[in-house]
Amino acid sequence: MNAEAARLVTADAAVTVALGERAYGIHVGRGLLARAGELCAPVLKQRRVFIVTDSNIAPLYLAPLTNSLKAAGIREDHVIVPAGEASKDFAHLEQVLDAMLAAKCERGTMIVALGGGVVGDLAGFAAAVLLRGVDFIQIPTTLLSQVDSSVGGKTGINTSAGKNLVGAFHQPKLVLADTDVLGTLPRRELLAGYAEVAKYGLLGDAAFWAWLETNGAAALSGGDNAHPFLRHCIVASCEAKARIVAADEKESGERALLNLGHTFGHAFEAEMGYGGALLHGEAVAMGMVMAFEISARMGLALAADVARIRAHFAKVDLPVAPPKQGPRGAITPAILMAHMTQDKKMKDGKLTFVLARGIGKAFLSNEVPAVMLEETLSAALGG
Repeated sequence: MNAEAARLVTADAAVTVALGERAYGIHVGRGLLARAGELCAPVLKQRRVFIVTDSNIAPLYLAPLTNSLKAAGIREDHVIVPAGEASKDFAHLEQVLDAMLAAKCERGTMIVALGGGVVGDLAGFAAAVLLRGVDFIQIPTTLLSQVDSSVGGKTGINTSAGKNLVGAFHQPKLVLADTDVLGTLPRRELLAGYAEVAKYGLLGDAAFWAWLETNGAAALSGGDNAHPFLRHCIVASCEAKARIVAADEKESGERALLNLGHTFGHAFEAEMGYGGALLHGEAVAMGMVMAFEISARMGLALAADVARIRAHFAKVDLPVAPPKQGPRGAITPAILMAHMTQDKKMKDGKLTFVLARGIGKAFLSNEVPAVMLEETLSAALGG
């Protein structure tokens, strides 16, 4: 074990989201699923939970979770939805709510989201609206959900008009990020989560970005040797998000910085569809490159910043250029700009972008000239 890995092994792996009486803890570490009953018990109003999971996660982790709950004297019911982004819709929300009501869930019943971002968003939104609001716990099983979507209380579903356009702010009571479950993730999924890790460095922590340039590949290398580096990525990301959420829970200001790369990324996702051809983290990686490229075009960031981002993403095998062909044919700037107009961050008919004055120096702007946006999109698409 090298010196950096040895230092990280002793790092504190508990984070608090400071929201007054609604504050909650994020536990990060190995073996947390086996301790779920013990860790969940203090936040339960009654000794029962309702678990929402998906068809990929259930065969792997539903039994270990239910066994842990049973050992702690906690009754459980559950529903399993199909894996994939397509489950984040009204039809599957209805399925989940009907299952909860059929199980006679009460206002004291804790909802548990066991899965990645799709399950967390769906279960969290169901919890927000069931019986006008019940508590829930996040047990995220992907790197992306451990560092981003499980923290901060954003819940929701997609519609034909765009992603996450229907939802609610509904904070969890607890987050359990068991790093052991990441061992079953395909590398592509792990990389998609790493894009969100990188986002925290790019938007507000140049030192963390520099650390990732040196150690990010080690975090993604797999096995026990990777664990201390991967845990540090998760803890540092959760600490960054917790600070931002505590300062701006409902995204009226600073929290919008967490959307770095997302305005572009959501447009790519919408055009490619939500069937897995383009993962959310992959789209965000491309979007962050483009956010820095347009910042450089506007004279805000340096071309050297863009080059650093491209080089690091290429080193860890994250994509840096958007797809040129989608299910409906060639992707054009006009098509992407049309998707962007459906963005939740539109204000007074203007798009709000997260731009940067350099690595770690992100800021919000709704003054991006349309011609410059079109030029940036055209250059990225090879036009």
